[in-house]
Amino acid sequence: MSDETFDWRDFLGRWQEEWVPGEDDEQDDESPLAGPSRPGAGEAAIAAAERRLGQRLPPSYREFLAASDGWRVEQTAAIYELGGAADIDWFHDPHGMTPLYEEGLGDDPREEEVLLAGMWRRALRLETESDMSSALLDPGDRDQDGEWALYVYKGWSGEYPDRYPSFRAYMEAMYRAFHGDRAAMPGFVNATTRAQDAHVEEARLLALRGRHEEALPLLEDALSFGRPHSATLLNQLRHLTAPQTARDYGFLVADPSCLPEILPLQAMEPARGERGPDGDDHWLGMMAARGVPRETAEAVLGAVRDGTHRYAPPGPWGRAVAEAREAARWGATDAAWRVLRAALPLWEAPGPQLIAPVGLLADPFLGSLITPERGREILATPRAGEQGPAPDPVPDLDPPGLAWLTESDPYRQADDGYRCVWAEGIDPARLPDLIGEEGSTLSAPVDQRWGRWRRASVAEAQEHAEPWEDRAPVAVGRTAGGWAFAFDRDPHHLGERFVSPAPAASASGRAVVVWHEPGRPSPGDRPPTFHLSVAEQGEELYAFTVRGTEIQRSGAIPEALDPVRLFLPDATERDNELRALAALHTELGLSLPRFALTRGRLSTFTTRSWTRAPREGESYAYIRFVRHRS
Repeated sequence: MSDETFDWRDFLGRWQEEWVPGEDDEQDDESPLAGPSRPGAGEAAIAAAERRLGQRLPPSYREFLAASDGWRVEQTAAIYELGGAADIDWFHDPHGMTPLYEEGLGDDPREEEVLLAGMWRRALRLETESDMSSALLDPGDRDQDGEWALYVYKGWSGEYPDRYPSFRAYMEAMYRAFHGDRAAMPGFVNATTRAQDAHVEEARLLALRGRHEEALPLLEDALSFGRPHSATLLNQLRHLTAPQTARDYGFLVADPSCLPEILPLQAMEPARGERGPDGDDHWLGMMAARGVPRETAEAVLGAVRDGTHRYAPPGPWGRAVAEAREAARWGATDAAWRVLRAALPLWEAPGPQLIAPVGLLADPFLGSLITPERGREILATPRAGEQGPAPDPVPDLDPPGLAWLTESDPYRQADDGYRCVWAEGIDPARLPDLIGEEGSTLSAPVDQRWGRWRRASVAEAQEHAEPWEDRAPVAVGRTAGGWAFAFDRDPHHLGERFVSPAPAASASGRAVVVWHEPGRPSPGDRPPTFHLSVAEQGEELYAFTVRGTEIQRSGAIPEALDPVRLFLPDATERDNELRALAALHTELGLSLPRFALTRGRLSTFTTRSWTRAPREGESYAYIRFVRHRS
């Protein structure tokens, strides 16, 4: 860091001019607290200190001493005052920190870890008053300009020291902290606060014009000075670029114009149970302290938790949101995103502190659509009446067809089995009536990523089922080609008593069932299995089941779907599966929405059993695992 263009006298003079006592500073009318500055040290005094220390001081610290021989920092619970040239001295590690840090270096320490371990014995101590804290300049940690890193060690904290690349960087941070500590004080207005507030307004307008990358540094700088609204605006930019993270919007949650957008966002964390057993009461109390009526907070928390919350803004944007939700509800996430993209310019800010439709993130169907890339597209789109160029559209996320079922991603392994029912020309909401267990209805939207819902659904289904039954919890949606589907991501073994649900699903047209079970080399050396059955108007048209090299078939199978052509003895299991899935896509127009089934939210229900009851003379065995607490 070069100080050629940095004027210490101007910087410190501005700080002195803006200085007012903090809210916690004790003072009386007869002896008001003085400002932080001191008269500068002469070159002779600085040179004398360097001779005493046997070391030339780093550039920014030398320039500081010449402008002010010491400073009242007033860092909360850390450094209160920096001494002058006559006060500084070597630290000499009086508390024996060096051995502690050297013991933690390990076999392959990073350079910064080695520097920190050696800092304690070679550092220069600057503070003369503190709260069990030390301000330490390290001559062993210097940059190309000769600047020494400054460490602030808070002895009471048990934490690693805070590192600043130079003395100047430390003082600039303390200046920002000085402003932040006083930002809420009535009457604390000066040239710096006015300039930063102007930057906040400039950033707000830039963000609405789609120029969020220009707005970001302005808001980050304003936040470092503690300026009002900077955190709220910055959180919206950061939230949409990292949609899975939690953000705290502070007292904005109680603003009546913003509450419908913000309160559901704040409820997402407690709704997931991430605040522990007392999380609800703590969160409700926090919302009440911010001005949200408890009954309002309870209602929103309940709706977010059970999946019934709906993001419902007014006007044309709200109508587009409703249309997109209906598409996303059935898995058409790319189509839903295209609807939202087209309507984004119509979004109107409910209040001056909102710069983006962050309420989307709390909607159970639409929230999962907002990937970081789509979040950036939202931010890059001019909206709320502002003008600017439209961004390049983010590519669709769903590949065509079914080949993706053979691929791995963070939420699904390539060797996972699957089974699916497709029904042509019906509303997906009818599937529970056609193939569901008695009384089955569609659930609220369920997160498909981790499959926890499936384990709970399987346990519940088996609790009320016969031991031989295979009731499947399935995710429900509609394909791009208009087929309703019911998908099971982790089916049981395809046994001899399997009964295809295709006829039951085909009451109004064609229905297709596919079941793939990967080969298992052990135990039992189970071969890969692939089943296809097609029915229409309640009657099975054709079917085949391939187990290893054995093929069972029935009906008039179209040539394009002939298992002899699709499952070649010398091909790999994956190649055979890919060939079959490609033929199903080409011949029948079948597909599945990858994003919705692996990262989105879909409604679910439990099917009737995929296996028939044992007939007279047939036997079966099952194993049940029961966990006992000792």
